Amino acid sequence: MARPATRTNSLEPWMIALIVLATLVAIAIVIGLLVYFLVYDQKLFFYNASFRINNVEYSSGLTKPASREFRELSTHIETLIAQAFEATTLKKKLVKSRVVKLSPGNDGVLAEVVLVLKFPASDNKEALWTSVYTVLLRRLKLSTWPLSIDLPSYKLSGKCSLAGCGTRMDRSEERIYGGNIAEEGEWPWQASLQMNGIHRCGATLISEKWLVTAAHCFRGARDINRWTASFGARLRPPILRRKLQQIIVHEDYANNVMNHNFDIAVVKITPPVHFTAAVHHVCLPEATQFFPENTTCYVTGFGALRDDGASVEELRQTEVKIISNEICNRREVYNNAITPGMLCAGYLEGGSDACQGDSGGPLVTSDSRRIWYLVGIVSWGDECAKRNKPGVYTRVTYYRDWIAAKTGI
Repeated sequence: MARPATRTNSLEPWMIALIVLATLVAIAIVIGLLVYFLVYDQKLFFYNASFRINNVEYSSGLTKPASREFRELSTHIETLIAQAFEATTLKKKLVKSRVVKLSPGNDGVLAEVVLVLKFPASDNKEALWTSVYTVLLRRLKLSTWPLSIDLPSYKLSGKCSLAGCGTRMDRSEERIYGGNIAEEGEWPWQASLQMNGIHRCGATLISEKWLVTAAHCFRGARDINRWTASFGARLRPPILRRKLQQIIVHEDYANNVMNHNFDIAVVKITPPVHFTAAVHHVCLPEATQFFPENTTCYVTGFGALRDDGASVEELRQTEVKIISNEICNRREVYNNAITPGMLCAGYLEGGSDACQGDSGGPLVTSDSRRIWYLVGIVSWGDECAKRNKPGVYTRVTYYRDWIAAKTGI
């Protein structure tokens, strides 16, 4: 007798669908956890490296971060550090390195460098320090041409201060005029000058106790007791607030609404701020530093989003290009109203600009090392983002010596 065929048990379609769905959910959870631990569960670690350079003679130019000597030597040092991490497992962990100070040291130059690396927050701090120390030491033992490093002088500390000017958190830059909101730490030198608690002008932090802004912000309002300065990307609540101790308006500024020359002032705050990633000073350029036509810059502020509009509570930003004074003085633009102490930035076709309430705020650009310099101070313009009417700024290099005379910076 033939053996009857056995019947194979088969899953119902709904059961198959349920199993597939459960599998996809499990995969999604695993991927999500991986993304979290690899991307989001990361913390910035700051280290301070220092060593002596034997074959460079110290000069006064190395005291100024904006000087050609400082920038050139810093580029060599930062390239050396990047090379140290290049062929190691820490290559993708290095966020950036910045030379923050160059000082005289035993017939050479003592360099202090901040290293920023990103690791999982749960990693062992001592093991991380050992890895970073070893990687850099291994590179310093090799040829460091064109620098000659004194190896015994090499030190690495897990503690450092944000002493160097012009550093910031690198994020995306959007537009002020109809654009998006800046994140905390993107433009840490931005300040809000407030009269009776109400935002009136922007300002730029240039040291622990000095701001630079526009002279016209204090037109008819010199009572220091009515003013405060706040810091951070939000007006309410700010990261911190300071009282004004001194207001110095340029002596040649005419208190006349039709005269925009010498539109610069410096403000002393009290008590001095302590630098953090969110509140930090910008670099001032040297008087001889040149920013050519078409240089990409960014202007930030709490000003209006349209002409005659109200100020905003959250910091905004926009990209603009430097326009030569020759072009800006054309009849259809500003008809010879632009003087050597002024600078135009924006687009002749309009679209991106500062606006009311942005006055006194910073126009900045970065160099090849991603160090940010103050190029201009929001001064005046014909309405906002109008065709053939770019923003006009006080040219910082023109007044650099005046700033130094008043602040010592």
